[in-house]
Amino acid sequence: MSSITYLEAIREAQYEALKENPNVFLYGQDIGTFGGAFKATKNLGREFPGRVFDAPISEDAMIGMAIGAAVEGARPIIEMQFADFSSVGFNQIVNQAATLYWRTNTPCPITIRLPSGGTAGSGPFHSQSMESIYAHYPGLVILTPATVEDAYWMLLDSVKLEDPVIFCEHKFLYYHLKADDFGQSMPIGKARIARPGRDATVVTYSAMLHESLRAAEELRLDGYEVEVVDLRSVKPMDTDTILASVARTGRLLVVGEAFPWGGVTSEVIARVASEAFHLLDAPPLRLNSKDTPIPYHPNLWKSHRPTTSSIAAELRKLLRY
Repeated sequence: MSSITYLEAIREAQYEALKENPNVFLYGQDIGTFGGAFKATKNLGREFPGRVFDAPISEDAMIGMAIGAAVEGARPIIEMQFADFSSVGFNQIVNQAATLYWRTNTPCPITIRLPSGGTAGSGPFHSQSMESIYAHYPGLVILTPATVEDAYWMLLDSVKLEDPVIFCEHKFLYYHLKADDFGQSMPIGKARIARPGRDATVVTYSAMLHESLRAAEELRLDGYEVEVVDLRSVKPMDTDTILASVARTGRLLVVGEAFPWGGVTSEVIARVASEAFHLLDAPPLRLNSKDTPIPYHPNLWKSHRPTTSSIAAELRKLLRY
């Protein structure tokens, strides 16, 4: 296989899901002939006629239809043009899809693809990371693939789950990230040690994995070995792997692109502080985007989100303690 991008992995996973299961269908705005805003469904409508549908500009209606279809035995994959727009379907997602099994003993196997996170020039309405919001609600599975391999395997696994899945794929990785093949699958809910180390632990996910790995490499030049944990799955969260890493290093930095108030980074620190306080040699730190709407200007955007240099600076502060 020639080099494949993160976006191509998502397209290929949808192709495989459609091919394997006649109950799978795709639904989203302009995903049919046009192939979607990012071409994640390019040519799939031609390959699978009658199973790739264009949706109205109503995220509320899109999710409502998907829930009804799932109740009748289908397995819809819904594409939101941008993660930000999913808030229009928020009621259907958290009050209907998330609770359906608990209310009626009827599964709701829908997969909602959210093109998430920022890119230069996208601004406040097309750059948000929504994983923390949806993780608050019981009944939803929240996935945040950071590699080509996970983009492929985790999307395929999402379609097979009986629970509604929020699949947070990062737009910045669509074309920037490539791999030679799809590698091996890992179970949903299992974190991955992306880089072993002994001096500090960075727990992160999605596009921040790659910024964190570059920061760890920068610290290596100073003689430090930083362990980097890729959560992969925000909910369920692999607390055991996090605690085991902190036990090895004694120091913790949690990095996320979402806003700082509450959220995934806070949850990781809360779990470590409550379950493994005795393992810490320094107060745990977190690094998020700024607590402001996301700016349009590329230079402001770079200052708004965590970067290799800001992660490295936080790690040096942690290691000096």
